[in-house]
Formats: sequence, C-alpha cells, structure tokens
Amino acid sequence: MESSITKNQKTLATITHLSAFSKYFFPFGNFIIPLILWLSNKNESPYMDFNGKQVLNFQISILLYSLTLGVIAIPLFMIFAHDFIGFANILDHNTHNVEFDFDDLFRFDFSMPFLGLLAVLGAGLWALDVVCTIVAAIKSGEGVAYKYPLTINFIK
Repeated sequence: MESSITKNQKTLATITHLSAFSKYFFPFGNFIIPLILWLSNKNESPYMDFNGKQVLNFQISILLYSLTLGVIAIPLFMIFAHDFIGFANILDHNTHNVEFDFDDLFRFDFSMPFLGLLAVLGAGLWALDVVCTIVAAIKSGEGVAYKYPLTINFIK
C-alpha cells in the first residue's frame, strides 16, 4: 500500500477486521459492522477501502462455503440417520416381542466417514475464519496489505 498510511487508518482497518467477530454477539454482525465501517471510510483512504473489501469478501465467501457444507450435510444426515437411529415400525406398536440385534446396533455403513469428513471440514472452516481474521487484523495494524486465502472477490 502507500507509504503515508496514518496510525488512525491502521487502527480503523484493524477494527474493521476484528468487527467480523461480532457475528458471535448478534446475527450478521460480521457483515453489518464491517460494511458500515467500510462505507463510511472508503473515500478517505485507499488503504481503508482495500481492507473493507477484503473483510466483506472473506465473510461472504465463508458464508457461501458454510451454506454449501450445510446443503450437503443435512440431506446426508437425514439419509444416514436411519442407520444410526433406526425407525420404529408403527404398524407393530402393539407387539411385545423384544429382540436385541447387536449386529444392527453397530451398523453405520457409510454414514460415519461422510459425516465425520463434513464435521472436520466445518471445524476447519471455522478455524480458517478465526485464524485468518486475527492475522488480517495484526497485519493491517502493521500497515501491510493482507489478502485472505480462499476468498471470492464479490466486491471489486
């Protein structure tokens, strides 16, 4: 970036990056607060304009990746829930034959690897969000132009 970045601009850029954590306090705070900070300061410096775009693009990308994981995970969970829970046959609710079939108790077929992989991907996505946001805040405080990884540039 330019060499004339003021301390105020560095501080404001750092606050913009850290404001993405407001999503843990109220819904969509990771979009609303950085958007307000970016829109109110983007014309004052190219440094603030760059950092505001980076925060918003990364948060939108994380949302898109999370929705994609959810769209994949929810139907898979519903399909594999039959193996894990076992549905009761409501037509046989008056019979009193109790049988324990231990083979069915530990039958998970394909569910555990898929659901485990989705859980690991979700945890990795959360860790990426937290770590990259902290790193971006530190770098912006130093006056370095930080680009988030795996970011789709929605706002150019």
